[in-house]
Amino acid sequence: MTAEEGGAGPLGPPPSGVKLPRRKILPHHTPGWVKPEAIFFVTSCGQSRGLNQLCHESVAAVLFDAVAYRQCSGRWYVHLLLLMPDHLHALITFPREEDMKKVMANFKEITAKRAGVAWQRDFFDHRLRTKDSFQDKARYILMNPVRKGLIENHEQWPYIWLPDQPNGGTSGPALPC
Repeated sequence: MTAEEGGAGPLGPPPSGVKLPRRKILPHHTPGWVKPEAIFFVTSCGQSRGLNQLCHESVAAVLFDAVAYRQCSGRWYVHLLLLMPDHLHALITFPREEDMKKVMANFKEITAKRAGVAWQRDFFDHRLRTKDSFQDKARYILMNPVRKGLIENHEQWPYIWLPDQPNGGTSGPALPC
């Protein structure tokens, strides 16, 4: 079994009795003093890094429908979401009454069932503190496929969800909010 298939990788399994470090469990708790309109830079990765799970038209449609549904139901407000082959980046505002960890877990659970995405446990989040930070992170997200050599111009990337487009730009009918 290869590393791409979930195997131990090129060096093989660790010697008997050697414990590998476990990933730290991130709390994702938003302190009460954080403003309700706070925007978070969120990254969620597929279980097998390097494997293209997300950048397929059918998978993207399921993910974008799930984003739009949560947007319409008020579970979150996605300012920008971009799919890469093995992870996604997003700028998201979570309403005060919604728990970020539960909303993300629900999103990943539904998309795993409907699109067969194998997600890594947990996700990364970073609260943006300035408008400049928002612009920097949005630029970073949009340029990610360019930096990875997948396209030459970020406008060519089809796997972007934006709130001002029907269903974020997918080809399906717009969801009524």
